[in-house]
Amino acid sequence: INPTIGASFMTKTVPHQNELHKFLIWDTAGQERFRALAPMYYRGSTAAIIVYDITKEETFLTLKNWVKELRQHGPPNIVVAIAGNKCDLNDVREVLEKDAKDYADSINAVFVETSAKNAININELFIEISKRIPSANAGATSGKGFKLRRQSSEVERRCC
Repeated sequence: INPTIGASFMTKTVPHQNELHKFLIWDTAGQERFRALAPMYYRGSTAAIIVYDITKEETFLTLKNWVKELRQHGPPNIVVAIAGNKCDLNDVREVLEKDAKDYADSINAVFVETSAKNAININELFIEISKRIPSANAGATSGKGFKLRRQSSEVERRCC
């Protein structure tokens, strides 16, 4: 709920099929003054969630620049997710859900509208990302994740 200054770190574990995807999440500030720091967070990542505020159209326009930078400088097979935050404030919406979904579809990204304040669709967002991450059992981790235990049920993934 509090704005990010610089970056903050958290983890989230999501069960998917016979695995647990443990996301190591770097929440980077979206302000222009922190833009130069972003590549060190998404380098080597399996997924990236780019968030905009549905009540501020300018954040959606800025999001497109972040996607462009991520595509140019990020890992080639990174899973991209677009999250429209503050869906609990639908009465002051400036970005139409259809416009955001169409954009996400055009870049083959996951799209979910969320509310960090009310915990709406947060788990769904991570589940959708997990569906697009190659299974560790299929030998498709490409060095982006590794098994934490010898059991096939727990895999660590990086996400920013």
